[in-house]
Amino acid sequence: MALLTPDRYFSRISAIDIERDLLGCGRIHVLLDIDNTIRARDTHSVPRDVGLWLGRARTAGVDFCLVSNNWHADVHQFAGELEMPIVAKAMKPLPFAFFAGMRKLGATRGDTVVIGDQLATDVVGAHAAGLPAYMLQPLVEQDLPHTLLLRNVERALLGDRKPEPAVNMQNAEGERP
Repeated sequence: MALLTPDRYFSRISAIDIERDLLGCGRIHVLLDIDNTIRARDTHSVPRDVGLWLGRARTAGVDFCLVSNNWHADVHQFAGELEMPIVAKAMKPLPFAFFAGMRKLGATRGDTVVIGDQLATDVVGAHAAGLPAYMLQPLVEQDLPHTLLLRNVERALLGDRKPEPAVNMQNAEGERP
């Protein structure tokens, strides 16, 4: 696995097919970034399709641990609302937080995947820890100033690579994600 290349690249988390892209690959544990991955940085809200996808994944037997560089108290509150363990102040891309998240879940490298929106933190960190990484486009364009600078590097490294299209499926309530 190339350090700077995501194993898969999706438009958003709801584009990941739980059966095919997780369970079918033996991935029952997910180390999950928060900001701009499952929660919009500008509003701190979880989009409806993301919340529904998380619920379906949990019902299917997928376990999550949040891994975030965010250190504010609200990420711990957010983890509590989602009833998910968290490793905050993660210092990604260093691999230590990924190992801590795996310990919290009782996970192994073989059954774990990292999902996040940043090449420099989530993908590099996952690969440094020996884990596959699914990269997502950020939920919103608003971000921290240093992250916005890194987005330019990401675009250059990804080149003309486009995110995989969402599978044409309906969610549990009959709506398209």
